[in-house]
Amino acid sequence: MTLAGVADAIPKSGQGEVEMIRMLKSAKDSAVKARTQAINQMKALIVTAPAHLRETLDGLSVSALATRCRSFRIHGLSDPMSAAKYALRSLARRHHQLSQEIRNLKAELAQLIGTASPALINIVGVGPDTAATLLIAAGSNPDRLHSEAAFAALCGGKTNRHRLNRGDVDF
Repeated sequence: MTLAGVADAIPKSGQGEVEMIRMLKSAKDSAVKARTQAINQMKALIVTAPAHLRETLDGLSVSALATRCRSFRIHGLSDPMSAAKYALRSLARRHHQLSQEIRNLKAELAQLIGTASPALINIVGVGPDTAATLLIAAGSNPDRLHSEAAFAALCGGKTNRHRLNRGDVDF
Protein backbone atom coordinates (compact mmCIF):
# COMPACT_ATOMS: atom_id res chain seq x y z
CA MET A 1 0.00 0.00 0.00
CA THR A 2 1.32 3.42 -0.91
CA LEU A 3 0.45 6.82 0.52
CA ALA A 4 -2.02 7.29 -2.32
CA GLY A 5 -3.69 4.02 -1.34
CA VAL A 6 -2.83 2.33 -4.60
CA ALA A 7 -0.29 -0.44 -4.96
CA ASP A 8 0.65 -1.74 -8.36
CA ALA A 9 3.52 -4.01 -7.33
CA ILE A 10 3.06 -7.73 -7.66
CA PRO A 11 3.89 -9.47 -4.37
CA LYS A 12 5.97 -12.60 -3.97
CA SER A 13 3.83 -15.71 -3.93
CA GLY A 14 5.62 -17.25 -0.92
CA GLN A 15 5.22 -20.75 -2.32
CA GLY A 16 7.14 -23.20 -4.44
CA GLU A 17 10.80 -23.85 -5.08
CA VAL A 18 11.95 -20.26 -4.52
CA GLU A 19 10.44 -20.24 -1.04
CA MET A 20 12.20 -23.54 -0.34
CA ILE A 21 15.47 -21.99 -1.56
CA ARG A 22 14.93 -18.98 0.73
CA MET A 23 14.42 -21.23 3.75
CA LEU A 24 17.47 -23.40 3.05
CA LYS A 25 19.67 -20.37 2.29
CA SER A 26 18.63 -18.82 5.58
CA ALA A 27 19.58 -22.01 7.44
CA LYS A 28 22.91 -22.24 5.57
CA ASP A 29 23.79 -18.60 6.24
CA SER A 30 23.03 -19.11 9.92
CA ALA A 31 25.23 -22.21 10.06
CA VAL A 32 28.10 -20.36 8.33
CA LYS A 33 27.82 -17.54 10.86
CA ALA A 34 27.83 -19.99 13.79
CA ARG A 35 30.83 -21.88 12.35
CA THR A 36 32.75 -18.62 11.96
CA GLN A 37 31.93 -17.77 15.56
CA ALA A 38 33.21 -21.18 16.71
CA ILE A 39 36.48 -20.65 14.81
CA ASN A 40 36.92 -17.19 16.31
CA GLN A 41 36.29 -18.56 19.81
CA MET A 42 38.86 -21.31 19.27
CA LYS A 43 41.47 -18.77 18.19
CA ALA A 44 40.66 -16.54 21.17
CA LEU A 45 40.99 -19.49 23.57
CA ILE A 46 44.37 -20.39 22.10
CA VAL A 47 45.66 -16.88 22.84
CA THR A 48 44.89 -17.34 26.55
CA ALA A 49 45.65 -21.07 26.77
CA PRO A 50 48.64 -22.40 28.75
CA ALA A 51 51.91 -21.83 26.89
CA HIS A 52 52.56 -25.51 26.03
CA LEU A 53 49.12 -25.92 24.44
CA ARG A 54 49.35 -22.56 22.68
CA GLU A 55 52.71 -23.50 21.13
CA THR A 56 51.37 -26.79 19.75
CA LEU A 57 48.32 -25.13 18.16
CA ASP A 58 49.71 -21.80 17.04
CA GLY A 59 50.01 -21.40 13.27
CA LEU A 60 47.76 -24.31 12.29
CA SER A 61 45.22 -23.85 9.52
CA VAL A 62 41.57 -23.80 10.58
CA SER A 63 40.93 -27.37 9.40
CA ALA A 64 44.14 -28.68 11.01
CA LEU A 65 43.31 -26.84 14.23
CA ALA A 66 39.78 -28.25 14.31
CA THR A 67 41.03 -31.78 13.61
CA ARG A 68 43.70 -31.56 16.31
CA CYS A 69 41.31 -30.13 18.91
CA ARG A 70 38.61 -32.71 18.13
CA SER A 71 41.09 -35.44 19.00
CA PHE A 72 41.91 -34.11 22.49
CA ARG A 73 41.41 -36.65 25.29
CA ILE A 74 40.44 -35.16 28.61
CA HIS A 75 40.56 -37.10 31.88
CA GLY A 76 38.75 -34.79 34.26
CA LEU A 77 38.92 -31.03 34.60
CA SER A 78 41.74 -30.60 37.08
CA ASP A 79 43.71 -27.63 35.75
CA PRO A 80 43.61 -24.80 33.18
CA MET A 81 45.21 -27.06 30.54
CA SER A 82 42.42 -29.65 30.75
CA ALA A 83 39.75 -26.92 30.80
CA ALA A 84 41.27 -25.30 27.70
CA LYS A 85 41.41 -28.65 25.91
CA TYR A 86 37.81 -29.42 26.90
CA ALA A 87 36.58 -26.05 25.60
CA LEU A 88 38.62 -26.35 22.39
CA ARG A 89 37.36 -29.88 21.78
CA SER A 90 33.77 -28.72 22.26
CA LEU A 91 34.23 -25.86 19.79
CA ALA A 92 36.03 -28.11 17.30
CA ARG A 93 33.19 -30.63 17.42
CA ARG A 94 30.71 -27.80 16.84
CA HIS A 95 32.82 -26.61 13.89
CA HIS A 96 32.81 -30.13 12.42
CA GLN A 97 29.05 -30.57 12.88
CA LEU A 98 28.32 -27.17 11.35
CA SER A 99 30.65 -27.87 8.41
CA GLN A 100 28.73 -31.07 7.69
CA GLU A 101 25.42 -29.20 7.98
CA ILE A 102 26.66 -26.51 5.58
CA ARG A 103 27.75 -29.15 3.04
CA ASN A 104 24.33 -30.82 3.20
CA LEU A 105 22.46 -27.52 2.86
CA LYS A 106 24.65 -26.46 -0.09
CA ALA A 107 23.93 -29.75 -1.86
CA GLU A 108 20.18 -29.36 -1.35
CA LEU A 109 20.33 -25.73 -2.50
CA ALA A 110 22.27 -26.63 -5.64
CA GLN A 111 19.69 -29.27 -6.52
CA LEU A 112 16.75 -26.90 -5.94
CA ILE A 113 18.38 -24.06 -7.89
CA GLY A 114 19.14 -26.41 -10.78
CA THR A 115 15.47 -27.37 -10.88
CA ALA A 116 14.09 -23.85 -10.39
CA SER A 117 16.35 -22.05 -12.86
CA PRO A 118 18.86 -24.18 -14.78
CA ALA A 119 19.66 -21.29 -17.15
CA LEU A 120 20.66 -19.04 -14.25
CA ILE A 121 23.09 -21.53 -12.75
CA ASN A 122 24.72 -22.06 -16.17
CA ILE A 123 25.71 -18.39 -16.50
CA VAL A 124 29.46 -17.92 -16.10
CA GLY A 125 30.21 -16.33 -12.74
CA VAL A 126 26.86 -17.23 -11.18
CA GLY A 127 27.27 -19.86 -8.50
CA PRO A 128 24.68 -21.36 -6.18
CA ASP A 129 24.88 -18.51 -3.63
CA THR A 130 24.42 -15.77 -6.23
CA ALA A 131 21.68 -17.71 -8.01
CA ALA A 132 19.85 -18.27 -4.72
CA THR A 133 20.07 -14.57 -3.85
CA LEU A 134 18.74 -13.54 -7.27
CA LEU A 135 15.92 -16.08 -7.16
CA ILE A 136 14.95 -14.98 -3.67
CA ALA A 137 14.95 -11.32 -4.74
CA ALA A 138 12.76 -12.06 -7.75
CA GLY A 139 10.51 -14.45 -5.88
CA SER A 140 8.65 -17.23 -7.62
CA ASN A 141 7.06 -14.61 -9.88
CA PRO A 142 9.92 -13.15 -11.94
CA ASP A 143 7.39 -11.15 -14.01
CA ARG A 144 7.19 -8.71 -11.12
CA LEU A 145 10.65 -7.48 -12.19
CA HIS A 146 9.75 -6.14 -15.62
CA SER A 147 12.86 -4.00 -16.07
CA GLU A 148 16.35 -3.31 -14.82
CA ALA A 149 14.97 -0.28 -12.96
CA ALA A 150 12.37 -2.45 -11.19
CA PHE A 151 15.12 -4.80 -10.00
CA ALA A 152 17.25 -1.84 -8.87
CA ALA A 153 14.28 -0.42 -6.95
CA LEU A 154 13.73 -3.77 -5.25
CA CYS A 155 17.39 -3.90 -4.22
CA GLY A 156 17.48 -0.28 -3.10
CA GLY A 157 19.66 0.90 -5.96
CA LYS A 158 19.42 3.78 -8.40
CA THR A 159 16.49 3.53 -10.76
CA ASN A 160 17.58 6.30 -13.12
CA ARG A 161 20.87 7.40 -14.50
CA HIS A 162 22.02 10.86 -15.43
CA ARG A 163 25.22 12.57 -16.43
CA LEU A 164 26.66 15.47 -14.56
CA ASN A 165 27.22 18.62 -16.61
CA ARG A 166 30.76 19.45 -15.71
CA GLY A 167 31.10 22.22 -18.29
CA ASP A 168 34.84 21.69 -18.70
CA VAL A 169 34.75 18.29 -20.38
CA ASP A 170 34.15 17.88 -24.13
CA PHE A 171 32.70 14.61 -25.27
